[in-house]
Amino acid sequence: MLTAQDVMTRDVVTVTKETTVRDLAEIFTTRKISTVPVLDGNGNLAGVVTESDLIEQDRNLHIPTVISLFDWVIYLESGKKFEQQLKKMTGQTVGDIYQQEVVTVALSSPVSEIAELMTRHRIHSIPVVEGEKVVGIVARIDLIRSMAGN
Repeated sequence: MLTAQDVMTRDVVTVTKETTVRDLAEIFTTRKISTVPVLDGNGNLAGVVTESDLIEQDRNLHIPTVISLFDWVIYLESGKKFEQQLKKMTGQTVGDIYQQEVVTVALSSPVSEIAELMTRHRIHSIPVVEGEKVVGIVARIDLIRSMAGN
């Protein structure tokens, strides 16, 4: 049975929260990848940033619906969600746009489990970790290569 260790890419491109959005865009275009692990100051996995996170900067801002009653303003939608959207759209660094919640797998995770996680979470790449350190990444193309026997 194939595992993450058998199919993963070992030379993982990573960024930090301080990496600029411009540098991130260049990484995505020159390296032809769509997901990059974000590392903290100790080199541990802090999150991931995807092309989608970058593209969200160009979308239209949805202003939450409010009701004004006397001197009160009542949000009918989450004001926090609006703040997060605004931060992502105006972000200048990876720290402004990255996802902190990350699906990860271990070196021994079976390829079938990785495929199931990708499908369930609608993601294209999953970091492979030992403890909190990134040791590889499995992308959909890696799974396809394993099926082809390459």
